Amino acid sequence: MSDQTILVTGAAGFIGFHVARQLVAGGRDVVGLDSLNSYYDPALKEARLNILRKDSRFSFVNLDLTDRAAIKSLFAQYRFAFVIHLAAQAGVRYSLEHPHAYVDANLEGFINVLEGCRHTNCKHLLFASSSSVYGANTKLPFSVQDNVDHPVSLYAASKKANELMAHAYSHLYRIPATGLRFFTVYGPWGRPDMAMFLFAKAIVDATPIKLFNHGNMRRDFTYIDDVSEAVVRLMDRPPQGNPNWSGEKPDPATSAAPWKIYNIGNNNPEELMHVVALLEKEFGRTAVKEMLPMQPGDVLATYADVEDLAREVGFRPATRIEEGVARFAKWYRDYHNL
Repeated sequence: MSDQTILVTGAAGFIGFHVARQLVAGGRDVVGLDSLNSYYDPALKEARLNILRKDSRFSFVNLDLTDRAAIKSLFAQYRFAFVIHLAAQAGVRYSLEHPHAYVDANLEGFINVLEGCRHTNCKHLLFASSSSVYGANTKLPFSVQDNVDHPVSLYAASKKANELMAHAYSHLYRIPATGLRFFTVYGPWGRPDMAMFLFAKAIVDATPIKLFNHGNMRRDFTYIDDVSEAVVRLMDRPPQGNPNWSGEKPDPATSAAPWKIYNIGNNNPEELMHVVALLEKEFGRTAVKEMLPMQPGDVLATYADVEDLAREVGFRPATRIEEGVARFAKWYRDYHNL
């Protein structure tokens, strides 16, 4: 491992796997960390890891981020140049029943990462936030210049807390930190608890698809290759601090400290029913649809303003939903030997 080694937390997870794979393909040395918990089938996580392990530039550490002593030791051993923190307890609906899991993973785990970065002079910390932080906001598209002070789920609140914690450390210790608000990421090797995977499984198994708010919802579906490309491009662009930032009119997305927030979204929300129709076409079957009322913690629509991202790294996610769904469906059939 070089003195430019990158830590990717959640490396056996959906986004973490794709980011780590792109980094090692580009010749970077990566240490992947994951606890391989059972929030969803660990066999899928192991299958992702088996692909990563084929590259000698990748090494894996099975650790829980809440293990303070072990995380401190890991940072001291490698003194990571870059940290891409993607590990988290995800899911809005799960947070309604398992609130403590979010405090443990998303708050306690994150403070251990921040402390590791602080004591080893990390050049750039990138961390996963979420479109969920926009909460009760209804002005579309969601802009990083909007205030996000009204979360409607504990998951969203924990992600907003991550942004605030990172800012405090950036201000106090000058740690360059970039928050990434991901918008409904989908694609090959996706998470089984997310809409695309759930819909595909239901169509194949001929079981009902649960469509909340009677299917009248829109999501800014963002293809995984676009997401990993944005993350890798941003890694080598640590924020310098905004010299024009003013406490009189504070910009929520930047700071005088080296801290910045980006939306990582497709800038093109899709009707949920359209996505179901594309999956029906791919699998050659009609979905059984169960229309349900709005779920607590859900929002009607997500839609990302990505002008900052496009301007500063010369890239905007743009994979069309038809193309992305086709690639996902092909992977799903291959993975399940259909």
